[in-house]
Amino acid sequence: MFNMTPAILRNFLGDRATRRYPHVIRPSFENARGAIHNDIHICTFCGVCAAKCPSQCIAVEKKAATWSYNPSACVCCGVCAESCASGSLQQERNYRKPFREKEMIVLKGTSSSAVNDTVSISAPAQP
Repeated sequence: MFNMTPAILRNFLGDRATRRYPHVIRPSFENARGAIHNDIHICTFCGVCAAKCPSQCIAVEKKAATWSYNPSACVCCGVCAESCASGSLQQERNYRKPFREKEMIVLKGTSSSAVNDTVSISAPAQP
């Protein structure tokens, strides 16, 4: 009992070992992988992010110009953000906030921002 007294006093009178999350938030690390964010105005609805996502938490409908994301299923690997050709999908350094109910994020874009199926390439003029 007497050999435990210094440890008991050190733990009782010392600093706390835990934080009161979410009231006290620890700053994220430099290379931390947090929640993803899509800028729907830049998104071309190509569907590469949905095809590359290992947890299949992203769904893209090109004709309807909708992009949906299930944050509960996301493993925050960053593959979708790395494979986004238009640069609309970004991965934040901050982790997502805790939530009580599962949610589905659905973003609706304009049909004019969707990529056309045909691409025209013009050759430079010959002298």
